[in-house]
Amino acid sequence: MTDISVEVSGEMDAPMVTPKSKLPSFLQLPTQMPDPKEWISQQRQKVRPWLIFIMTSNFKIPVSVPRLGKRIMRNIEYFQANYLFVFLGLVVYCLVTSPLILLVIAGTFYVGYRLNKRQQEKPLVLFGKELTLAQQYVIVTLCSLPIFFMVGAHGAIFWVLGASMVVITLHAAFYNIEALVTREDDSYALLEEV
Repeated sequence: MTDISVEVSGEMDAPMVTPKSKLPSFLQLPTQMPDPKEWISQQRQKVRPWLIFIMTSNFKIPVSVPRLGKRIMRNIEYFQANYLFVFLGLVVYCLVTSPLILLVIAGTFYVGYRLNKRQQEKPLVLFGKELTLAQQYVIVTLCSLPIFFMVGAHGAIFWVLGASMVVITLHAAFYNIEALVTREDDSYALLEEV
């Protein structure tokens, strides 16, 4: 046999190996947090027309349970930004109807604003240690938590979460998305009819 030599010199970059997480992908936290203003503007651009969102002629009872699950998922995908604004509307409604919670939130933000102004002028020193602004915000938050509890903010949070889940789930379950959007990947739609 003849010996064959192949030149393999040079530099090679090893591929980056990312560690596999045991959590499902939807439970993993993002590594980079998006800019809030940019994220809100992206969500505002994704809002579907509100007249289509509340069109009563598209509300139909689902044919079967498997179709119900698919309909809910498709509606949540399609109307995600609208559902976000429904949630925010319920938050605003809850704050307007609970003036004590609104007052405590305003007071907490005012104290944070005053701490920020004071930090710019002269840093706060506690027990001989200079506190950073983040540490001061943590102290204000911890001190305001009992006040939030006394005015019933925990009940308001659970009310907003519960009302949002009920409203969004009912809309997603009964809104016939198939009348608006047809999906090409539903190649086995006839099997669901059986």
